[in-house]
Amino acid sequence: MLSEPRSGRLAAWGNALLAGLVSPDDAVHAIVGDDAVHRVEGLPGETGPVGLTLALGRLRTLGVTGYRVALPAPGHPLGLSGPPEFNARALEAAEAVVATGAAYGLVPEIREAGPSGDVHVEVVWHCLPVRPAPPADVPSLSEAERELAEALRDATDALTRLDVAASGPVAEAAVDAYRARAERGASQTLAPGYPSRAARVLELAQRIGLLISVAYENGHGGAVSASEMAARGETLRPVERVARRAQVAAYNAYVEERERE
Repeated sequence: MLSEPRSGRLAAWGNALLAGLVSPDDAVHAIVGDDAVHRVEGLPGETGPVGLTLALGRLRTLGVTGYRVALPAPGHPLGLSGPPEFNARALEAAEAVVATGAAYGLVPEIREAGPSGDVHVEVVWHCLPVRPAPPADVPSLSEAERELAEALRDATDALTRLDVAASGPVAEAAVDAYRARAERGASQTLAPGYPSRAARVLELAQRIGLLISVAYENGHGGAVSASEMAARGETLRPVERVARRAQVAAYNAYVEERERE
């Protein structure tokens, strides 16, 4: 949850590109990030993988007017609308991008190569048909913000009662990663054209992601009994769901605002 989904970067900067707020080179640079290269496979009219710049331009000519994010999990098809083949691929990847204006979706496949310490990441986005229907279970920004505030308060209280440790090298690394992320600014993640409220919601979702990462990854903390560990899991699962919903709401805010105009 703490790490930024690649689908979020593609949707945010793809939307900025469609709006004419950034150049194709700037959009692709932001989407690729620290990865070696991104390609798109299955694009209509192409027999093989193509570069991201060409793919974004082609999708625009095919009628794409915006990009939404899906962050599904088992039992929770968040942001998806079908068909089953696309949903299954998106669930396996735990993320996807769903276009508006034309019925296409993109699911990332991550490929790593190279020796330890010098691993190069290549991403192949599989372009597949999607069902033109409202995405599943996506809240409005105001709903997401309210849910996040409640989830953060409830989870903090519950984890404190369970005495889940928040110290040690794993917790410290998570905190350092979050601080570095915050210094770069959530608005940069969302790209130009997004409302400030979307940046605020995304930042809060990432803060809750830090809490979840620390609680899950930092050993068992004080929750040493099976019942206490089960209670911690019961506490974290709905919080994680709320944070994923909020991320999707933030990334989708650009399209939602345009559709209300």
